[in-house]
Amino acid sequence: MLQITSAQLHLYAGALLFPFLRIIALVLSAPMLSHTAVPMNMRVALALLLTFVTASLLPSPVPLDSPRAVEFALREMAIGFSLGFAMRLVFAAAELAGDAVGLQMGLGFAFFVDPQHAGTSPLVGTFYSTLAALLFFAFDAHLLIVAGVIQSFATLPVGSPLGAPEWHALAGAGTEVFRLALGIALPVIVGLMIANIALGVLSRAAPQLNLFAVGFPATLIIGVLLLGPSLPGAVDKLTRAFEAWPWIGGR
Repeated sequence: MLQITSAQLHLYAGALLFPFLRIIALVLSAPMLSHTAVPMNMRVALALLLTFVTASLLPSPVPLDSPRAVEFALREMAIGFSLGFAMRLVFAAAELAGDAVGLQMGLGFAFFVDPQHAGTSPLVGTFYSTLAALLFFAFDAHLLIVAGVIQSFATLPVGSPLGAPEWHALAGAGTEVFRLALGIALPVIVGLMIANIALGVLSRAAPQLNLFAVGFPATLIIGVLLLGPSLPGAVDKLTRAFEAWPWIGGR
């Protein structure tokens, strides 16, 4: 007759609970997976499926009756939310680049109703954010999330302390938002700056020219024309940002 002791029961429960907390925290914070269009029961089912797959790979599970069980649970949730937050920063960089470009184009006031955020969103920023969402699935970034959370149990096992390198990696991911946004928006911003300088020289050469009547449609048309040639560079930078997701190190 098969007998299971209380110690074994606590060990089996810990082998499932602690990985589940990390995975469900990632699923609830990762882009696209946390979208309101994804039902909650599907997110929980995905987290449970990944938990059962991951539990068999853990070298030494932590029992549930450990004196530091609460600390370990909070640590696992923090790791999961950090992984999802780091991936979400790529979308934040794309939206920041779009906001900067829209402001230079004169579309800083252009907003439309966004049901996802229950409010309004900037036009050009939403365009770049949608581009990032398309690349997210086109380059299998959703599979990178699955591979990354499973690999995180090898680099950061359950119960292991979080040292300075891990927190430094997350802080470095935050600084990448501005670098990535600048790299995406720089070609369009430089082109619009040259156009504004040319309009300034034109207004000095022909003072009778109504700069406001000519400048706004000119910068708008030039900005739209510059968006197309700048998209391949934006796609390349966003793709590399997805592949450089923290704690993965590439495909």
